[in-house]
Amino acid sequence: MQQLAPLSGSIKHYDWGGISYIPSLLQIENPNMQPFAEYWLGVHPQAGCMLILANGEEVLLRDYIAANGVKALGDNVLKGFGNMPYLLKVLDVKDMLSIQVHPSKKQAAIDFEQENKAGVPIDAPNRNYKDANHKPELMVAMSEFYLLHGFKPEDELEAILTKIKELKIFKSVFKKKGYAGLYKMAMEMPQEQVNEVLQPLLSRILPLYQNGTLQKDDENFWAARAALTFDRPGVIDRGIFSVYFFNLVRLTKGQSIFQDAGVPHAYLEGQNVEIMASSDNVLRGGLTTKHIDNAELLKHTKCEATHPKIIKKARAATQHYKVPVKDFSLSSYKLQKGESITLDIATAEIFLLMEGKVSLQSKRLKVVLARPDITAAAFAGAVVTVKALEDSWLFKAAAR
Repeated sequence: MQQLAPLSGSIKHYDWGGISYIPSLLQIENPNMQPFAEYWLGVHPQAGCMLILANGEEVLLRDYIAANGVKALGDNVLKGFGNMPYLLKVLDVKDMLSIQVHPSKKQAAIDFEQENKAGVPIDAPNRNYKDANHKPELMVAMSEFYLLHGFKPEDELEAILTKIKELKIFKSVFKKKGYAGLYKMAMEMPQEQVNEVLQPLLSRILPLYQNGTLQKDDENFWAARAALTFDRPGVIDRGIFSVYFFNLVRLTKGQSIFQDAGVPHAYLEGQNVEIMASSDNVLRGGLTTKHIDNAELLKHTKCEATHPKIIKKARAATQHYKVPVKDFSLSSYKLQKGESITLDIATAEIFLLMEGKVSLQSKRLKVVLARPDITAAAFAGAVVTVKALEDSWLFKAAAR
């Protein structure tokens, strides 16, 4: 089998995506200003990633791995997962993503099978579970990046429930029933009451947002943007509550953060490289035009204080991001022109070039990565020498 080959990914045109970042990476014209939200690399059924072999043949990455088994994956990953267990993405978040949470591996398997037994088609808009896997995630910011990440610590949450007068109705519930009681109240509140609570707040902050008074480190900025993006006549989106309940996190380029099962979150703005277990299980609770299931969201949400653990960018040229799961690992290499490194490939691994130009050499096989051809795959047993032909920033995804 061929141990190194160029790879092409799958583009996802979700409505929250930007119009220029991913087209620039892939050198694609976008005259109709279509949203380019995500670029997928992996074997997930919704990722039609193609290998380009030396003889010119194109083959689906998942078919190539299935045909070559242990030669592609290596013994440990084949026994542990049976396939490439991760999905690598590039995201361009122009509009806010949904309030969401991902199930644990055990619960995902149970709930996926229940929906199968209920006869819910796998592509149905109201389907919650697209597969039987969990979806822990690690993201590395490629720009200034804002997100919501877990519930604020108790003192910070109490402070904002006091500061925002419309949210004072939650204070006694939070003191008596904690995070779970607070979130249950917000997510199960009748829509008429949601409107009554939030309308005075929005009437106050929307003019400030529209005249540029609010800053992005202020929850009111994102609450106002959410209202303008998602509210419908007579329906104020209850996801706005989460903007105030959750930690508002700002990452600078090169910083990263890990999000495990049960941690509620939402991406707000920016570009990133993201790696996750190979899954598309997302339970949504607002700020979206997609299917919302608040009961399922509440079932899986860890209702507890979260202290965001931002992973700082390393001073060294190489950075290995530590995660508490075996499904994936991610490494980053910043190379100066002329520098080279040699990497031993343990399983099916993906290279993603975000800046510059590099050559990948394995025996007689050579792949040059530069826009628009920025991805390649290498397989178990390969020894790949990476040489920077320009100052470059390269990522490598693998299973642990």
